Amino acid sequence: MLNAALTANALRPVPGMPASVAAFFAGWLTSELAPQQLGATVVDAAVHVARRGARTPADRVGLALAAASAAGLTANIVASRRAGSEVSAALAEIGVDDPGAGRPLDWRSAARPFQMRRSGVRRVRNLEYAPGGKRFWVDVYHHRDTPPNAPMLLQIHGGGWVVGSKDHQGLPLMVEMAARGWVCAAVNYPLSPRAKWPAHLVAIKRAVGWMRENATRFGGDPGFLTVTGGSAGGHLAAMVALTANDPALQPGFEEVDTAVQACVPFYGAYDFTGESEIKAVRQRIESGLTEMIFGKDATVPDDYLAASPLAKLRADAPPFLVIHGTNDTLIPVAEARVFVERLRAVSANPVAYAELRGAQHAFDIFHSIRSDQVTRGVAAFLEAVRAGTVGAAVRPVSDPAE
Repeated sequence: MLNAALTANALRPVPGMPASVAAFFAGWLTSELAPQQLGATVVDAAVHVARRGARTPADRVGLALAAASAAGLTANIVASRRAGSEVSAALAEIGVDDPGAGRPLDWRSAARPFQMRRSGVRRVRNLEYAPGGKRFWVDVYHHRDTPPNAPMLLQIHGGGWVVGSKDHQGLPLMVEMAARGWVCAAVNYPLSPRAKWPAHLVAIKRAVGWMRENATRFGGDPGFLTVTGGSAGGHLAAMVALTANDPALQPGFEEVDTAVQACVPFYGAYDFTGESEIKAVRQRIESGLTEMIFGKDATVPDDYLAASPLAKLRADAPPFLVIHGTNDTLIPVAEARVFVERLRAVSANPVAYAELRGAQHAFDIFHSIRSDQVTRGVAAFLEAVRAGTVGAAVRPVSDPAE
């Protein structure tokens, strides 16, 4: 019964707060570990039949639930296998060819979901990018044969601005890009409630400056830096891209170049004032979480505008690839849709949007059928930006220029 309930929640998560957090944890693990859970379900049912048969009503009910779970888990796997084509379609819309599209899945990687090593990739841990202790540390990933002037990628962890670490998120993408010859960095930053906005973003901008200053130390190109992150990290990545060189957010280092050449936010939060009129966004704003981030004296919407990507849209924003799952119970997919539509309306650069059917929040934290395909697509996007082969900006359907 528990297995069937978990599978049902993965297919159609329980909506609304406070159930959204429990629905996330249950649905996330079930969706991304569906092959493993399917195998365990089939083996368990087979062992039960071999030992006891199906003599009693309880036996028959249990086997029926196991069959329903197996069918649901199979549907999850089918949805996961479509992720590659969903990202490829988003990239094709901006003129980017995904060389990984149509390639067979690497089942070895999905079979070892938490294996984050790759031959030749080195991780240099706990480098200080600013004074203040471990919340100002960064890990650098690079290949031992990294070519000179390698492109760079900064990964920002999530955790609701109050928890999280550079050690636990974005690692599949970091390792993949380092294996391709990129210099990658995963960064810590101050957390709330001790840190109040904009301390989080100011720290990330210091990390951007540190990466540029230390690029040649690892073979990186200080003139080409991209940014990514998930959840709160997706929000911060978008804010980095949309507030380049804003002196108000660079106290004491106003002259440092904090512009980035591309942004890839995963399941990020983009509305901090409720202007999208999405119910779940309003619930988040009214929760105790935002009070921890901004402090008790902050007011909505005035003080919250400073942290809202929807309020920072600009024509010179770098190319974006926005990624969000339809089954996300923590940050609604509608929020990503609004952000993409409004950014496309003003940006001179392309804004690609990959909406992943059936994906929960945090689907990319470890290797899975879905996350590995998305990683491949992100790599294709970043390398196209580096090569200068990204196509024209995507405009809304209602754009009068069409």
